[in-house]
Amino acid sequence: MLYFAHSTPRQDRSDWQPLPEHLRNVGSLAREFAAAFGAGQIAEVAGLLHDLGKYTEDFQRRIAGESLRVDHATWGAIVARQRYGELAHLITYAIAGHHAGLANGIESGERTSLKERMREDTLAPLSPDWQQDIQLPASLGELPFKRGGTNEPTFQAAFLVRMLFSCLVDADYLDTESFYDKQAQPGEPADRSQLRALPRPSLSALRDRLNAHLSLFSVDTEVNQVRARILSHVRGEAACDPGLFSLTVPTGGGKTLASLAFALDHALHHGLQRVIFVIPFTSIVEQNAAVFRRALGELGDAAVLEHHSAFVVPEPSRADAERYQSQAKLKLAMENWDAPIIVTTAVQFFESLFAARPSQCRKLHNIAGSVVILDEAQTLPLKLLRPAVAAIDELARNYRSSVVLCTATQPALNAPEFNGGLERVRELAPEPSTLFQELERVRVRHVGELADEALAAQMRAHDQVLCIVNNRRHARAVFKDMADLPGARHLTTLMCARHRSQVLANVREDLRSGLPCRLVSTSLIEAGVDVDFPLVLRAEAGLDSIAQAAGRCNREGLRDAAASEVRVFSNANADWAPPPELKQFAQAAATVLRNHADDPLCPAAIEAYFRELYWQKGEFALDGGDLMGLLRRSRLDSLPLETLATRFRMIDSVQMPVIVPYDDTAREALRDLRFAERSGSIARRLQPYLVQLPRQGFEALRKSGAIQPVATDRWGEQFMALTVMDFYDPQFGLSWDDPAFIKAESLCW
Repeated sequence: MLYFAHSTPRQDRSDWQPLPEHLRNVGSLAREFAAAFGAGQIAEVAGLLHDLGKYTEDFQRRIAGESLRVDHATWGAIVARQRYGELAHLITYAIAGHHAGLANGIESGERTSLKERMREDTLAPLSPDWQQDIQLPASLGELPFKRGGTNEPTFQAAFLVRMLFSCLVDADYLDTESFYDKQAQPGEPADRSQLRALPRPSLSALRDRLNAHLSLFSVDTEVNQVRARILSHVRGEAACDPGLFSLTVPTGGGKTLASLAFALDHALHHGLQRVIFVIPFTSIVEQNAAVFRRALGELGDAAVLEHHSAFVVPEPSRADAERYQSQAKLKLAMENWDAPIIVTTAVQFFESLFAARPSQCRKLHNIAGSVVILDEAQTLPLKLLRPAVAAIDELARNYRSSVVLCTATQPALNAPEFNGGLERVRELAPEPSTLFQELERVRVRHVGELADEALAAQMRAHDQVLCIVNNRRHARAVFKDMADLPGARHLTTLMCARHRSQVLANVREDLRSGLPCRLVSTSLIEAGVDVDFPLVLRAEAGLDSIAQAAGRCNREGLRDAAASEVRVFSNANADWAPPPELKQFAQAAATVLRNHADDPLCPAAIEAYFRELYWQKGEFALDGGDLMGLLRRSRLDSLPLETLATRFRMIDSVQMPVIVPYDDTAREALRDLRFAERSGSIARRLQPYLVQLPRQGFEALRKSGAIQPVATDRWGEQFMALTVMDFYDPQFGLSWDDPAFIKAESLCW
């Protein structure tokens, strides 16, 4: 009997995909993907067995059109366990979950546990014919990971399971995609596999373009001379063995392009495959990606992939999991990060490393053998710091990745002082303490408590001043108090990225021209935004935030440091009181400021701040979901994979994306969505027009009719667009304060 993996409308089955062909193709691809971390053989076995349950009469009847419910994933997991014993658990999770997702080993969550699924009596009988078609190796080979370090063996095992799962899911998707591309009917997409096969710019060519860009930089100022020295020294370290690095450079020291130069040099020297920039805030992803594209010249657009969580295609419902699986696989829209340079968010990166869904995990194997730049590494959330640090260590230890912690305010994460911390971290910058002295461009002082009126008076007393506060309501209030002044502007994440870019362009032009420029912003301006004010007012916050604020003051060093101030203040108005965690950051900063008043931003002060903060929080608070504890109490057959994914959430509040038709480009993309067969390229065009709202605001606008789904017949509710632009203010961005009061003319069609 012939067995098939995928079908077409042809009744004679002449162009159906034979099952052995699919299994071998997936096994071969999975082996290729896992070779980067030495697990090629075990990944190949996962590929050979993943669809073994299609060697059943029931599945073959279903693929021929009968409406049958068939579990075709579990048989492969059972056979793996029978053939390879305890070690097979490393792939049984992946095989059983390659459609529905990774389950817990023993305790069921939303998914049935692996233990419950591994029962032959619930499955259709497996034909022995598979043994003539598929040749399995005698063993799974050696375990690819090195023991030792600070990570628990079960943490390493769970990490390896997700990496193998990634290899399997991506290989399965790609082979399925390739088969259906060949069989595409008129009007159906037929170029996906061909497009993937197109050559991308090589890392060598990208380095050539970067070198040409860097050669244009002048060293006409003392600051630029220091930046040039940093760049030269960092690049000189590229031959160091792959592993863990830090790049501790003061804000404004040129670390963005220096880190890119090191990453390309290092990758080429050691045969690494790509560079991944991990950035803390979605709002900065677009900006940094644009910097890289410019630096890489005509190759930039083809080389740089932006990826964050703005558009994630929902998984099919679990209730539909047993429907025709080939169609479900082709609806997976998550990028697999097969690009030379990735620019993504910390949320996307770290949540994927702990994920259980196929669409999130698919890209993980492409992190192995890469250079990962963790920009503003100090922003990792404290409640997940221990598991995040463990993941960083594991990537460097066992997946041939080099990870660079890149920041002006280096967190104190080294072992043994930090429990479960990093070992053998090598500094790339030349003598950071000396650099901080050379690039000292500001004075930081605490000016005490300021009432709203006093803060407004300071804004009025200076023509060029930046005020950074801790929440959007406070920023809005400060702006209203000075809105009548020349050059008054406001920046908030309630503006879409395109809008914020325009505001910042105007700010930079006014600053260059010596015109009045009074900007109030939330902390979004502290992450990589290149502006240069003579005075910065900063509401009390952590010392790392104060250091970032200082990077927006006298950035180019063209003014005397004594005349360039960062004034830290506390709020007299209780309405603007910081939340408890931020208050704790501010208290730790206050302790350090007292002890390092002369130089509160030097590396020693920053290290003291983080040690103080971690001590105040306590060890258990640094693993708020007890992920490391769960793993410590687990065995190979009881890994809590679904639970880990559920608990590793970097952002507690759910943010809902709304598309703002801010300009003609956005409006054109929204029109294109109504007729498109695929959404990927359009979704990327729309990313600069997203505003992320808390669920409360999203629902308020939705109930009022101010936001509507686009082309529900094609996309369901994946794309929600603002349809009443009265809610989008040119100064404040999107607002949902009072959706009931929509202007009557806005409802006229």
